[in-house]
Amino acid sequence: MINEKVNLYGIYYTPTNYVEATKEIIDFALQRKSYGVSALAVHGLIAAYQKNSLKELVNKIPLVVPDGQPIRWAINSFYNTNLKDRVYGPALTLSILHEANEKKLNVYLYGSTKNTLQKFRQFISNTYSDITICGIHEDRFRDATYEEDLADIVKINNSGAHIVLVGRGCPRQEIWVAEHLGKVKGAMLAVGAAFDFHAGTIPQAPKWMQDRGLEWFFRLIQEPQRLWKRYLFTNSYFVYLFVKHKFFLRRPY
Repeated sequence: MINEKVNLYGIYYTPTNYVEATKEIIDFALQRKSYGVSALAVHGLIAAYQKNSLKELVNKIPLVVPDGQPIRWAINSFYNTNLKDRVYGPALTLSILHEANEKKLNVYLYGSTKNTLQKFRQFISNTYSDITICGIHEDRFRDATYEEDLADIVKINNSGAHIVLVGRGCPRQEIWVAEHLGKVKGAMLAVGAAFDFHAGTIPQAPKWMQDRGLEWFFRLIQEPQRLWKRYLFTNSYFVYLFVKHKFFLRRPY
């Protein structure tokens, strides 16, 4: 089990890689033990930094991996962890699906729209023929009632799901995963845009942009009206926090 964690602005990340993270997740999935994972990039980090209730929920998730390149750079700078790459949610999803296919596991899809779910399901069926999609749940785009939530939990557990991929957008997906620890029997992964990227409903940034931490710019060009405030604020605030903690506080939290 991966035990090492580092504190970046109050959020406990696990400095890991795709191989280690995949093994950890699959181990829990095989046993159908309740387990939570978040691939948390800059937007999620800043949202949690600003809201204590969200920070507490995110820190309940056992495995929070450094999704964005800026997160990786900051962790390397403060902790000398020498991480070679981030653990990008969409790429981690493919790694998990590859191993799930090898072991013929059951996968449940929770969140997103009907169109994206249908296309993502088809992508999985076409690419990983030994995976069983044991259930899909279209997002309500609102909080479930107590009764609805209980019904969701029963449905997921009765499906025999080893892995629950959660695509509700950040931070709604992190909240859902944290609140269902100990309730859902399986490994729950908050992977956000992985649904749309692998369904082909939203294009991914070229690898050279991803490697240079410019994926936000590519996505901004794709959806300027929806994302301009997010990136203008969160990216600037992340830089501010890095300068503040690195050169003035001289500690990462």
